[in-house]
Amino acid sequence: MAAAIATQGMMQGSRQAKDWLVERNLSLFAAQQRARRGPTPEVLFTKRLDNSRLVKAADPLRVREMRIFAGAMAALLLLVMVYGWQHFSAIECGYRVEAEKQQVEQLIEQNRQLQLTEAQLAAPGRIDRKARELGLDAPKPGQVVRPDSSMDAGAPALAEAAPILPALR
Repeated sequence: MAAAIATQGMMQGSRQAKDWLVERNLSLFAAQQRARRGPTPEVLFTKRLDNSRLVKAADPLRVREMRIFAGAMAALLLLVMVYGWQHFSAIECGYRVEAEKQQVEQLIEQNRQLQLTEAQLAAPGRIDRKARELGLDAPKPGQVVRPDSSMDAGAPALAEAAPILPALR
């Protein structure tokens, strides 16, 4: 009789839980119907799964496939990284080339300005005017000594000893 009472108590407890679940599902379904959009109703099913007893078995074929896949992805990543490095290096070289071109143009302009300044400073009229301002006169014959040992045409000639060259036979 005790077993019958215990069984009846469990059945009542399970009936209450079952009734509670049915009421809960009906309330959820009603809430979904109020909130749903479109002609298709949404239905929820509850499944209680217990995977605690499952043990994962090692699969060498899957491990090999995953290693091959990881190697292929690493190779692809390496190729993308090399391409990116090469691309950005080319862009950087382009910027350097443009900077060097601008520097060359600046140096050419500076050289042109220096040549113009040199031409203005080396003008014979300007040199003569500055020399007269400093109190200098035109050189007298014999005062000009040229580094290439050529004599001034208007200077007096001095005696020189010329080396004797042996006669060529």
